[in-house]
Amino acid sequence: MPANPAIDSEILLTQQAALVAHWLDGLTSSGRSSDRRTTIDDVRQQAEEFVALLVAGLQGGSTDIDAPNWEPMRSFLDHFSGERARNGFSAEQTASFVFSFKAAVFRLLRDHGKDASAIVAQIVAWTDLVDALGLHTVTAYQKSREDIIKRQQSDLLELSTPVIKLWEGVLALPMIGTLDSARTQIVMETLLSRIVETGSQIAILDITGVPTVDTLVAQHLLKTISAARLMGADCIISGIRPQIAQTIVQLGVQLNVVSKATLADAFAMALTRTGRRVVKVRAQARDEGMAPPAGA
Repeated sequence: MPANPAIDSEILLTQQAALVAHWLDGLTSSGRSSDRRTTIDDVRQQAEEFVALLVAGLQGGSTDIDAPNWEPMRSFLDHFSGERARNGFSAEQTASFVFSFKAAVFRLLRDHGKDASAIVAQIVAWTDLVDALGLHTVTAYQKSREDIIKRQQSDLLELSTPVIKLWEGVLALPMIGTLDSARTQIVMETLLSRIVETGSQIAILDITGVPTVDTLVAQHLLKTISAARLMGADCIISGIRPQIAQTIVQLGVQLNVVSKATLADAFAMALTRTGRRVVKVRAQARDEGMAPPAGA
């Protein structure tokens, strides 16, 4: 006797191979198993595992897929949805794998059922169960996609805030785009880590690529500068355009930090502060009474 009288799981126990075969036939005829991102062997293995877990779930005594007896099935669907999301499948393509299972079940019910009213009752019961599993698949897929998008956004933020070692003791952080709280946190973490790694005394924050500077952006800059100072590094801001300078003045923001119009000017100041200077080769050779190099 089946564990749950609402669903006759006997059809799964006695016709499991036929059920998988009908399911694969449906997937093949619809083209769902011919995607280049997966193979027919993978689809067959997933179908067989799904059916086996379905049998185990039904034998657990409840058709509520949130019940403990359905935990292995939920784990399978979570992994399946995550893998599909990472491989670029859509939510529809992912969920259709589960929903297409109903056609195979209905085919077996039609072939082996004798009482019309019993067949209808089984169709309703199976529809409710498979729909619940399909909706769980959609939810798991959406969560996986959100996790992927968040990870990609984090990676893009890290790539958009590189800390470059210009010289011994001098770092540069070119900023491009809008500064918000999340990005400022990454900027601070990246900059402070590089300060510790290189032992730098000067950090140049180049905001040439920052489109606008308002009160919030200025506060983010101040936080970054304060954090760098706590690590023993002075900051120089470069790339302040006339429009941004006017905006800062109008907002009444006190940055309390040396600023330069260009990154080159900021770099020259950083070299001076670290006891270095840049000279032309011709001028240096003349001052030292030496012949300049050929072509100089």
